Amino acid sequence: MIKLGNTFNSEDLIQICVGAFALAVPISFSEEAWRLSETLPTLNLSLLFVISICFLGVYTYQSVFQTNVDSRVSLFILRIIVAYSITFCIVALVLFCINKLPLMTESVLAFKRVIVISMPASMGAIVVDSFDKE
Repeated sequence: MIKLGNTFNSEDLIQICVGAFALAVPISFSEEAWRLSETLPTLNLSLLFVISICFLGVYTYQSVFQTNVDSRVSLFILRIIVAYSITFCIVALVLFCINKLPLMTESVLAFKRVIVISMPASMGAIVVDSFDKE
């Protein structure tokens, strides 16, 4: 079992992967998501990223840590970073598998697609991660 900090283990890692994958797959197959990432201005894309992190933080604070963060701030921050990073990688992998991640030809577009789809997928990741918590 992989252990990271006091209460982050391989079960949490798997839950984050499953939750991210559950929402990444259907949204990654959506042409609307592909087109949105083509037309979304940088400011809006940045706001989407910030909103994703904020919602991850709020949900993690309320559901995963049940507002008891005082002695575990570093674990709280680490959990948000890990959840988003894993989600980002899973979305990139799904898009790559369906040939919608043009990293070599249009890397900015590829990055934008991953950000757009990571927003809802990260919420799925953290919701599944909150199951059976403390």
